[in-house]
Amino acid sequence: MKLIITIDTEEDNWGSYSPTGATLGNTGRIPALQELFDAFHVRPTYLVTYLVATDMRSVTILKDILDSGRCEIGTHCHPWNTPPFEEEPGERNSMLCNLPADLQYRKLGALHNAIAGSFGITPVSFRAGRWGYGTDVARNLQKLGYRIDTSITPYINWSNHCGPDFTKVSPQPFRFSSSDIRRESADGAMLEIPATIGFLQQNFALCNSILETAKRFPIKYLRPAGILYRLCLVNKVWLSPEVTDGKTMAKLAQRMMKNNYPVINLVFHSPALKAGLTPFVKTEEDEGRFLRHIKEFLVFAKDAGIDSMTLSEILKTT
Repeated sequence: MKLIITIDTEEDNWGSYSPTGATLGNTGRIPALQELFDAFHVRPTYLVTYLVATDMRSVTILKDILDSGRCEIGTHCHPWNTPPFEEEPGERNSMLCNLPADLQYRKLGALHNAIAGSFGITPVSFRAGRWGYGTDVARNLQKLGYRIDTSITPYINWSNHCGPDFTKVSPQPFRFSSSDIRRESADGAMLEIPATIGFLQQNFALCNSILETAKRFPIKYLRPAGILYRLCLVNKVWLSPEVTDGKTMAKLAQRMMKNNYPVINLVFHSPALKAGLTPFVKTEEDEGRFLRHIKEFLVFAKDAGIDSMTLSEILKTT
């Protein structure tokens, strides 16, 4: 099994869909984070937004890490602050997949060119902001030469936020055609590496089916999902230090290993490095706890013999 760490490297302004007024204070915390990764010989993939790619301070920080071979730089599109600005700001249009295909392409092109210009690379890895991914997005990525996507959140439905439904997708990596982003295609031009979301129990498909059934009216008012979790009958877990402690992330990784998954993808947002920017890290105490979750998991991964690779390096193994 291989470990990939993908970080949405973005502006501070969580939940804001304004094209202006954003700050980037969190990127100043990246060198300390990278020191932690370096100590465990882990090379993360920083997926950067347009504002990060056009901010001299942020670029200097990340380019130093990139140029020394300690990370990969990929693409992370927040459409609300990526030019051109032709759509009305709001929750629906914050999902890239909801924009007209041509506007998607021009925004992706602007971001792609900004990254290429700032870092001297041609990015090939992508994640949609707010997980707003769809068929048109995949087609546009393929036009721009992208080879790998990591926008799918297995067993999660974003419909209540105007986004896509991934409830029937597992965390298994797969090649796909841009005509059907949820279905494996052996000769597909692109590779999907979903965020790792799974269960502590063995049968992921069965656990997912139980949870989906539990959400249906009228039994959902009994909060059965919470009951199942507390009884350790069905435990859905994100491989993310934002919402999961190091010990539980290790348990999920162990289950993934037993189920013969070839890769795990740990995910989080760079604003979580600084207190008060996200709902996940509200205080300085939370900051320390967040980093301890990461360190605890990295200790586990090292002891378990799980090697790290960047997102695009997985292409060499498929």
